Amino acid sequence: MAEEDEFSVPLIADLYTPPALLPIAQLKDALLYTIETYTVTIIVGETGSGKTTQIPQYLYNAGWTSNGQQIAVTQPRRIAATSVAARVAEEMQCQVGQEVGYSIRFEDVTSAKTKIKFLTDGLLLREMLVDPLLKRYSVIMVDEAHERSLSSDILLSVLKKVLKVRPDLRVVISSATLDAEKFLDFFTPDKDEVGESKPNEEYGRIVSIEGRVHPVEIQNLIEPASNYVEAAVDVVMEIHKSEAQGDILIFLTGRDEIDDAIDMIADRVAELDATKETIQLLPLYAGLPSEQQMHVFQRAAENTRKVIVSTNIAEASVTIDGIVYVIDCGYVKLRAYDPVVGIERLNVVPVSKASATQRAGRAGRTRPGKCFRLYPEGAFDTLEDATFPEIQRSNLAPVILQLMNLGIQNIIRFDYLSNPPSQFVIRAFDLLASLGAVDTYGRLTKPLGTRMAELPLEPMLAKALLNAPTFNCLSELLTIAAMTTLQGTAFISHDGNTKAADKKKRTFAVTEGDHITLYNVYEAFVRNKLQAQWCHDNLLNFKSMTKAHSVRKQLKHYLERFGVTEHPLHASDVLKAGGLELSERVRRCLTTGFFAQAARMKPDGSFQTVNGKTTLWAHPSSVFFHRKADWVIYHEILETRGKIYIRDLTTIDMDWLTEYASDYYKTKKK
Repeated sequence: MAEEDEFSVPLIADLYTPPALLPIAQLKDALLYTIETYTVTIIVGETGSGKTTQIPQYLYNAGWTSNGQQIAVTQPRRIAATSVAARVAEEMQCQVGQEVGYSIRFEDVTSAKTKIKFLTDGLLLREMLVDPLLKRYSVIMVDEAHERSLSSDILLSVLKKVLKVRPDLRVVISSATLDAEKFLDFFTPDKDEVGESKPNEEYGRIVSIEGRVHPVEIQNLIEPASNYVEAAVDVVMEIHKSEAQGDILIFLTGRDEIDDAIDMIADRVAELDATKETIQLLPLYAGLPSEQQMHVFQRAAENTRKVIVSTNIAEASVTIDGIVYVIDCGYVKLRAYDPVVGIERLNVVPVSKASATQRAGRAGRTRPGKCFRLYPEGAFDTLEDATFPEIQRSNLAPVILQLMNLGIQNIIRFDYLSNPPSQFVIRAFDLLASLGAVDTYGRLTKPLGTRMAELPLEPMLAKALLNAPTFNCLSELLTIAAMTTLQGTAFISHDGNTKAADKKKRTFAVTEGDHITLYNVYEAFVRNKLQAQWCHDNLLNFKSMTKAHSVRKQLKHYLERFGVTEHPLHASDVLKAGGLELSERVRRCLTTGFFAQAARMKPDGSFQTVNGKTTLWAHPSSVFFHRKADWVIYHEILETRGKIYIRDLTTIDMDWLTEYASDYYKTKKK
């Protein structure tokens, strides 16, 4: 399979601690006994203890898959699911996709042979639509549960319900911090459920693994850094000049900071003595294409020091061996939903104590390490103990749609690990009702609501895609939906020349906006027979474009299951359908999904939300970064450096908002 090529990189044996020497090895028998005896096992282990890679193998060798069932290991991030699957497959001496596989959104590398399956929390929730009691699994391990991601919290709640019907199922929860009691209390049945109160130990057990193999020396700044990106660069150069060999991991908050840091380090390295050890600079963030993410796991060349500049993605979910020095900026970018405006902001906030500890732990994997914190020692004491659960700061519309499709009607009284704020739930229901996914009684509509829930797309895009046959633009919407899942990774600059990439992008651009521009890019890719060379010549990411091609096929299969089939229009048909030109039909169709995300351009080039309360700016990747428009709908919203940017914009007529969302918008009568 093409997907496997990304993970055919040989894992260098001398970077790894042999499994028998990992801290978890001495607890193997005790762990297997606990999992056999108790329904729920909570494993508390420091980073590097081997829990993620070894426990699935222990269970496999102990016969937990001998009856045809599988072991599922969930991860909060896609890069974790893919990289850990690669490592475990290497240890078990099999190809990824054979006995060990992974499954992430739009990418399934498993086979009939697969016994250990790594997947994201969200994908396991999706599997429950087909297999509500998860009968194909004998053990489900929820890894990194302390991160309290939205999907993992919901998964734990749903697993609690499943266990009432499937006492044979075993749930293993792995956490790097001391949330263990909270997890065990949550899973222990209430007194009225079991007839009498049972002590926690009878239902589950907590197992602690001593983790860090090597000590980590913590060094703090005396005064806070005025610019932590510049401070991080200074520390890198100091380490490179005066510290022993070893790779460096820098934690920053987002892609812009990562790009800035890499540029600054590259400039400083160019001034160094050419005979000295060189530096290999590697970015790591969620939007990076998979094959580029995998570079961080490869060993550097001789006399080369790797410097990985990452978001918090490298904090817990993935283990990068060879790291000896960690630089922690002390901040993280967290999602924060504003239910009044309906904007999901990414706010830069101080890390929690738990996160700071996790980051420092990355330095002690292969030998004694050092962690340089770019904040004073006293500041650590003022940090929150743990990161605020994502369920209490997120747009809940997608997750509520999914819960309802799983048959959970009473969303308010659902057993959450942490209750979401009531205004978030109300806002989610308002949006789902305006999209037609739920009725006035708060029940999922059929077929629209159930189909929206089953499509692996956010609700607004799912609604637009399902409306496409009405506007005779299904083929076009399938392409647009597939291209938007790339999250801005279609264009690349081979030598860092972003101006050249922008110039190439303009050759595909149209005045109607980004969605139809993306459609043009894909159509040209198909016309040129999906060629890598054509992508290279046009500064397009071949892997991303190939992924869009695969995603489009999968979305088409989903629609075929609903009885909706694609009938490509002939050129002579384009002007016939409803008398509207193709681009207008596409834009009207998009409006039926994204009407809640509308804005109007002001004379200064900024945009304003419909209520006039929020100023927005076109993202630099948008065709409207330099072009004029009137009304637009937008696909994504993000806040960077105090400005709120909107991405993937399409021009619309104001009248379409009231035409397709009359309940949502009311025009003022003069």
